[in-house]
Amino acid sequence: MAEASRWHRGGAPKPKLHYRKEVEIRTTLQELSLYFIFLINLCILTFGMVNPHMYYLNKVMSSLFLDTSVPGDERTNFKSIRSITDFWKFMEGPLLEGLYWDAWYTNKTLYNLKNSSRIYYENILLGVPRVRQLRVRNNTCKVYSSFQSLMSECYDKYTSSNEDTSDFGLKQETEWKYSTPNSSSPWHWGFVGVYRNGGFIFTLSKSKSDTKNKFINLQLDSWITRGTRVIFIDFSLYNANVNLFCIIRLVAEFPATGGIITSWQFYSVKLLRYVSHYDYIIASCEITFCIFLIVFTTQEAQKIREFKSAYFKSVWNWLELLLLVIFKFISFNKTMSQLSTTLSRCLKDIVGFAIMFFIIFFAYAQLGFLVFGSQVDDFSTFQNAIFAQFRIVLGDFNFAGIQQANRILGPIYFITFIFFVFFVLLNMFLAIINDTYSEVKADYSIGRRPDFELGEMIKKSYNNALEKLRLKKPQKDEDDKGMKGDLAEQARREGFDENEIQSAEQMKKWKERLEKKYYSSEIQDDYQPVTQQEFRELFLYAVELEKELHYISLKLNRVMRRISALQN
Repeated sequence: MAEASRWHRGGAPKPKLHYRKEVEIRTTLQELSLYFIFLINLCILTFGMVNPHMYYLNKVMSSLFLDTSVPGDERTNFKSIRSITDFWKFMEGPLLEGLYWDAWYTNKTLYNLKNSSRIYYENILLGVPRVRQLRVRNNTCKVYSSFQSLMSECYDKYTSSNEDTSDFGLKQETEWKYSTPNSSSPWHWGFVGVYRNGGFIFTLSKSKSDTKNKFINLQLDSWITRGTRVIFIDFSLYNANVNLFCIIRLVAEFPATGGIITSWQFYSVKLLRYVSHYDYIIASCEITFCIFLIVFTTQEAQKIREFKSAYFKSVWNWLELLLLVIFKFISFNKTMSQLSTTLSRCLKDIVGFAIMFFIIFFAYAQLGFLVFGSQVDDFSTFQNAIFAQFRIVLGDFNFAGIQQANRILGPIYFITFIFFVFFVLLNMFLAIINDTYSEVKADYSIGRRPDFELGEMIKKSYNNALEKLRLKKPQKDEDDKGMKGDLAEQARREGFDENEIQSAEQMKKWKERLEKKYYSSEIQDDYQPVTQQEFRELFLYAVELEKELHYISLKLNRVMRRISALQN
């Protein structure tokens, strides 16, 4: 009756709870195994798409076009270009020599070139390189009245609204005529501007001598003027040995301040996907990945349809939507569960701390930008100042540059930033984490932990299987028998009579039965009202405890009287 009453009042019988745990363990193991297969497939897919030859191809090409010096001037290469004269020297020297390889090093024809170039004899130049220029109009900025007599022209920085789209110069060839950009073409983000496609374009010839003459004529006809703001040099290569394409862009920006700022992009990509047997293995992984993606998406859609708005209240569901569930199974491990519990508990404190931290952090970034922005490269923009401060926190900083920029404010800025951000705020952050972790650890020590730990449950299931197969004796029974015999024997040696020993064993059995009933991890999450019979048993247990305490008190009083008598 008590069992039935408990069932009707919200409780669940132990066999049912045990079965539910086994189903949960089995389901979790199945999901975990499936997810490991998904992770392995994903790793093969992602790492299989990266070729180690990509780095070496980029390195070889960058060394050829960036580090090769101008003939007769070892200090000038593409990285060190600072003037228009240096730019034309590069175009007629390292660029021209790097693009056109029409003979072996012994001046003998090694390949049937078919009117194409093979850079380093292994990389085919695809098509012909393209050179593109973007310009700004005159009078896009205003000259102060006192200086108008000295300077009548004014060219502002590049923006799409300031761009000059009118033909200039000779107005005969394509390099003097504006080409309208394609609306779907991506823009280029440079150091001093964001540039769109189009502009004044010309392509190089397949003949080295014709290209050289083209450069000379453009230089004589002043193709680069004060209105020039950027020049792009684009070309592509293909290496059949490693089945890689290398897409190269060399950029020379002409800021409104004068001079030239160079940058570059080298991208090695594998565009021909399925050539070798290994490529077809990767293709099978791609198909498997798509299947997993469809299955996971379908599962999540079913959960959303079932739980509706309640689905989005779970953090794990948000992570699953982003396919970031790798931490989903860590809660079944004690250590990782403590980590996740600590982070979830201190989330509100961390958010509050983060607001204060970034207020101070951005305030110092503004100070650094305003004080050192005109002299120190790390603080030249507000974004650079933010990253420079993160580097200061990590111990990577240029104190000499800060001090040289301002001998008074430089050291003050550095010392106060280190004190408030590093010594105060970061230690507050660690204190929040540490205090929360201590609370979580204390809760775990008194039994407040997840329903089960996957490792312990697997071990328990393994031991149960061995016991059922009679390959291992029940550990609990052996321990109980041995412990009972040892305790009883020890009690007899210490002078306790048999009645006291039997009473102690009765109390122990009673205690174990009650603990198993009310503190078992299998039912700790289920509310179970106490019946009359259970209350009577608890009352009798409390009475027996009171008797034992009274008996112990009498013995202690007797001992104390004997000690007092001996002292007298």
